[in-house]
Amino acid sequence: MLTTNGLSGLLDALDASPWGATTGRSARHARAHGAAQAGPQAGQRQPLYTEAERQRRDASPWTLVQGILAPLQFAVFLVSLGLVARYLATGEGLAVATASVVVKTVILYVIMVTGSIWEKVVFGRWLFAPAFYWEDVFSMLVLGLHTAYLGTVLFGIGDGQGQMLLALAAYAAYLVNAAQFVLKLRAARRDEALARGGPAGMSAA
Repeated sequence: MLTTNGLSGLLDALDASPWGATTGRSARHARAHGAAQAGPQAGQRQPLYTEAERQRRDASPWTLVQGILAPLQFAVFLVSLGLVARYLATGEGLAVATASVVVKTVILYVIMVTGSIWEKVVFGRWLFAPAFYWEDVFSMLVLGLHTAYLGTVLFGIGDGQGQMLLALAAYAAYLVNAAQFVLKLRAARRDEALARGGPAGMSAA
């Protein structure tokens, strides 16, 4: 079983799950044990995970899957971005740039589907769980742009330059979405530091 102590970084990386788990920033359940009894201080946000959700997260094999897929997708993105930029700058390498975007899109589909399963396990709903609502909303835009790109390639819509510009738009949205999840990763780490009695303002390194 995955544990927070043993794989804290990997488990928090799961918070970057691109399907995300998210349903608005509505009020969260009371925190576990001591915090639940004391109640949140005025002006203090609710923790990202309840104790029960944290335990389900740590025990789920989908946490490891997401922890592997998220950095893999980012690595493929970096390579593909370089190939797309090369084509736009030189007009060469359209086929390899196209293949790289297709691979990136396939990985996106996989991570979104598995992330949705993870969200169901941890939060009890397939999409738009309260902890990650806006991240999931933006993920839909990312998915739509990547899918639109695939459509232009499959149906021969537009020329290579137009297709690559659409790919860049999809990649820009992906970067924003990734930043959203990184911020949630840091929030989860702060919550865990507070739960262990660390300084209230401490953030992940």
